[in-house]
Amino acid sequence: MSAVVPDQPLLTALSRAFHWQQLLDDGVVDTGSEIANREGLHHFTVNELLRLTLLEPDIVKAIYAGQQPRCMSLLWFQRDPLPEGCVVQREVAAWFDA
Repeated sequence: MSAVVPDQPLLTALSRAFHWQQLLDDGVVDTGSEIANREGLHHFTVNELLRLTLLEPDIVKAIYAGQQPRCMSLLWFQRDPLPEGCVVQREVAAWFDA
């Protein structure tokens, strides 16, 4: 993965997603819709961002370090389905660098 400037919208979305997932895991809220109501967001937005918690850990680390491929952005994740499984996600990340 190439060194790039951290993508602030992606970092913010990832941080929110992991925070919301923790609220769900801890039983503070029961659904993404409940989070959406609390945050004043559409439930689709919350559920879409929660998908980011399914990212392969090395990809998450790269995003936080600002080392994700330049083309890997929040917009990309919003427009494209998240591949299932760590191996496939690594392949997609490698494709960005190709």
